[in-house]
Amino acid sequence: MTTLTWNDLPGHPTRWWGIPVLAAMRRDYLAVISAQRSLGDLPRQTILGERGVDVFDPELVREVMVDHADALIRWARGPEVFSQLMGQSVLVTEGPTWQRQRRMLMQAFTPKRVAGYAALMTDAAVAGLAGVQDGEVAMDTLFSHLTMDVISRTLFSTPIGADTAAAAHAVQVLSETALAEMFWPFTLPDWLPLPGKAAKRRAHKLMHGLLGGHVNARRAPGDGKPDLLGMLMALRDEATGEALSPQEVYDQCMVSFQAGHETSATALLWWSWLLAAHPEAQARARAEVDAVLAGSVPTADDAGALPFLSATLKEAMRLYPPVAAVMTRRLTREITLGGVRLPARTLVRVTPWLLHRDPRWWPDAPLAFKPERFMPGAAHEIPRGAYIPFGLGPRVCLGQHFAVLEMTLIAALLLQRFELSPAGNEAPKPRMAVTLRPESGLTLRLTSRRAA
Repeated sequence: MTTLTWNDLPGHPTRWWGIPVLAAMRRDYLAVISAQRSLGDLPRQTILGERGVDVFDPELVREVMVDHADALIRWARGPEVFSQLMGQSVLVTEGPTWQRQRRMLMQAFTPKRVAGYAALMTDAAVAGLAGVQDGEVAMDTLFSHLTMDVISRTLFSTPIGADTAAAAHAVQVLSETALAEMFWPFTLPDWLPLPGKAAKRRAHKLMHGLLGGHVNARRAPGDGKPDLLGMLMALRDEATGEALSPQEVYDQCMVSFQAGHETSATALLWWSWLLAAHPEAQARARAEVDAVLAGSVPTADDAGALPFLSATLKEAMRLYPPVAAVMTRRLTREITLGGVRLPARTLVRVTPWLLHRDPRWWPDAPLAFKPERFMPGAAHEIPRGAYIPFGLGPRVCLGQHFAVLEMTLIAALLLQRFELSPAGNEAPKPRMAVTLRPESGLTLRLTSRRAA
């Protein structure tokens, strides 16, 4: 059998070294990658002399992300940009440093550990929902507050308080800036008087002030509160007995705060829209919540007894994965993928947005909201690698158990208290920054069940 090479793969013609493609990616990344999809499951692309491939087949996705994981490193431009936001955290490090950080942090995010945070999650959600009035509600503001309060209580044993709006705005500014800078070969210094630089500096200052105050206040020995910050400070490498350095603790807090609330808030945002637009699914999920909880505040054990509610969240993340794209890796050595020999340094891109909507893997109306896909006994088995909202392989999201529990508890509490309905006739348009959010925010009409 003849082995194909990268040059044999289909690809669109590239003009001006691919600079127009980079500009198009900045405007609408998903549209550019969707055009690649029309060429097949393994199309090629050249940008500024870099050879790349997109992988659109679940088997090939698993093959490259799992079987060839030892041949992959992060695309350098991504860590360069994100390290400005989150330091040398587990999100951006590579090699032995990443292996050590990952090995240590896994101890803090086991399912058993995460279950211990359930009461902090529900405390935040109950407090936040208590202030919601009937009528039109800005759901992006609501969910940002709830998830930010959850991560603040979990990290620091402290409610987020009055910092929510400013912190949520800062995170959005940093996300928008990161995406814009991702598609340039280098980042210009932040002190330059360029558009967006002043906003970025203000956002950085606010975030570092907010988190730095908490971390610095806990430097004193013996201050071992049973929260995530205390756990990070107490972690020891099982192989060496070494602790995380003070800077590593700070960086892990920064990535936990920013990524930990933003992705959950985004997933809940799309979930709330889909349930408002599908009242039958909403009624079924609410009936399940009422039957299991009987009006009580949910616990970690209750979250596992809500299969249909869980299915609605999974289906929302299928249609609108919070991290819709930019899972880019570079090959450190030559591999053969799907019968094609790919040379070292090739960039490999995986796009959950397209995998999750491909009619070959989701044959029953792939663009429709059908939570039944994720219920036991579903008509079609989901191919491995076709559903990856938390990534795949050794770098799969460390906080996925945390996020799933948090979203389930918040969703259950919301359905206990309110009925959701659209506030307008138009579906929100997705726009990708680091996460995939509605372009103009999302407003829904909430009606208290006591007043219904």
